[in-house]
Amino acid sequence: GVFKSGSGAVKIAGKETIWVPASAMYPSLTSGSPDAETIQITADANRPVIKTIAFDKDSDEYAQFSIAFPKSWNEGTITFQPFFTANTTNTGTALFMLKGITVSDNDAISVDFGTPQGTAKAHSGTAYDLDVGAESSAITIAGSPAVGDETFFAIFRDVSGDNLTVDALLTGIKIFFTTDAANDA
Repeated sequence: GVFKSGSGAVKIAGKETIWVPASAMYPSLTSGSPDAETIQITADANRPVIKTIAFDKDSDEYAQFSIAFPKSWNEGTITFQPFFTANTTNTGTALFMLKGITVSDNDAISVDFGTPQGTAKAHSGTAYDLDVGAESSAITIAGSPAVGDETFFAIFRDVSGDNLTVDALLTGIKIFFTTDAANDA
């Protein structure tokens, strides 16, 4: 939140968000998702085109990305919310899971991710409607999060926990984190 103090706005520490678009994600080389692709729903320059990762209905596929969180992050748990669509009238549910590992300067990058948490959402039943999942449970990021780290994430569709009969087309995710400082000074 922001409140006014004299002539300037003052930022208050608390819950923040980061948008991570599908275009910033890349396939894992083992059990990887496809690359993000552009979909033009309607041939009209006055309408949005979307960049999505098509997560398969038959097997868990993984995409990855990384974030260097702001210094003001409290290094605590995070949550996420998936944004996706599907080219179908099916109303099945897609379950997206997210897990992370934080790596400090001079530490090995190749270490195991933490325990994933997920959030499921039923497709609307209309082709190419936007589906916005609920916020996930708290995700503990593996490693020892510290200021200045790079945090690596893997997102996947857990097909054993969902029943959408087509690809779930992820457009991006919103990550929620908590700050304990008003800025990154």
